[in-house]
Amino acid sequence: MLSLARVSAEVDPASLTVTEALANDPLWLSIVKAVIILVFLLTSVLFAVWFERRVIGRLQERPGPNRHGPFGLLQSVMDAMKLLFKEDITVRAADKVLYIVAPMISVFCALLIFSVIPFGPVTHIPGTDIVTPLQLTDFPVAVLFILACAALGVYGIVLGGWASGSTYPLMGSIRSTAQVISYELAMGLSLVTVFLLSGTMSTSGIVEAQADRWWIWPLFPAFILYVISMVGETNRLPFDLPEAEGELVAGFMTEYSSMKFAWFFLAEYMNMINVSAVAATLFMGGWQAPWPQSWPGAEFLNSGIMPPLWLILKIWLLMFVFVWIRGSVLRFRYDQFMKLGWKVLIPVGLGWLVFFSVGRAAFDAWDRDLNVYDAVAGLIALLLTIAVISFFKGEPVETPEPEREELDAFAGGFPVPPLPHQTLPPSPRSGRTVEARAGGDDPEGGAA
Repeated sequence: MLSLARVSAEVDPASLTVTEALANDPLWLSIVKAVIILVFLLTSVLFAVWFERRVIGRLQERPGPNRHGPFGLLQSVMDAMKLLFKEDITVRAADKVLYIVAPMISVFCALLIFSVIPFGPVTHIPGTDIVTPLQLTDFPVAVLFILACAALGVYGIVLGGWASGSTYPLMGSIRSTAQVISYELAMGLSLVTVFLLSGTMSTSGIVEAQADRWWIWPLFPAFILYVISMVGETNRLPFDLPEAEGELVAGFMTEYSSMKFAWFFLAEYMNMINVSAVAATLFMGGWQAPWPQSWPGAEFLNSGIMPPLWLILKIWLLMFVFVWIRGSVLRFRYDQFMKLGWKVLIPVGLGWLVFFSVGRAAFDAWDRDLNVYDAVAGLIALLLTIAVISFFKGEPVETPEPEREELDAFAGGFPVPPLPHQTLPPSPRSGRTVEARAGGDDPEGGAA
């Protein structure tokens, strides 16, 4: 294997593939990259907390954080210090080991995802002899690694709710299990067409395949499907059923406090950044500028410090979508949540996959230009979806109301509320109401 210095001296960085360049990274360079990713994620979480509160404040016509630091930027630091110094309570009935390990599982799985996100091409670091990709690692099935880490992160929620030894956390953890099964399937289906177009599951390979056009345009239905699934995957409004404060106090985090609570909080915001980075990488060209490689100026926009900036800009554009949804949409009921996952997202994902793959195979068999099909496939799929929904929706069918029956609410010894088709008998006090007296029906003979 060539040494790092010999590679940088004898080989043009542009001629090296990501795999070849990563193979020559020494151990100390990989450690430096890992530390940079860790610092980037922790800093991004602090900024995300301020960003969310500030944007929601503007949506609700109030200033948001504006006391600590310029524009309230130190508010997140104040929140972190508050959690650090709060009393750390361990529930007596909890499984001590799993109770402590659960939030760590969620955080570590969230940290792993960014290891395969490319921040830029193979680059020569100025002032050194180092030639390396702006990426920690990559392999042929990197996207499957991302899905696996996202699924394993849910084990932290499940174990945290179960190990707390309390009813509400357990219910929240069970909901998270149903959630990950439902929305991981839809997310996986939305990514299959990305693999078909790119010809690889490597994150760097998918970014390179989008040199002339982003996959968000030919795969727009898959992108919409992924965006909905990523909101459900991260337990965010309107899909935050595992931590629904109105019915489960705080869900799986009810019995957590101090830094253990902060770890779950950290994992949630890290996962938001992670899924935004995956969406930017797989659908929005990753670190590449919104400028085709064949156009003048593309080389400048995709070199130097620009690639990481493009990726970060796309990540925060998607983070704004997260916050916008939270400030605009109410929480779903559990039945609505499951119906959307199983009856809408998964069938739509399967239909889009079949439509796209069969269409490409047919165009290939007829020796037609696949670029033409890719350009119009997403638009045709959206129009077909609208047409099918309109056809099946049709005119509302009027169903006859069931015959109403009178209910004896005290028949079982204790009062029960009536069902929609049942009515309660008139109250024996109905004749003594103000309306009855005003109408001249005073049972005691009073004047109207």
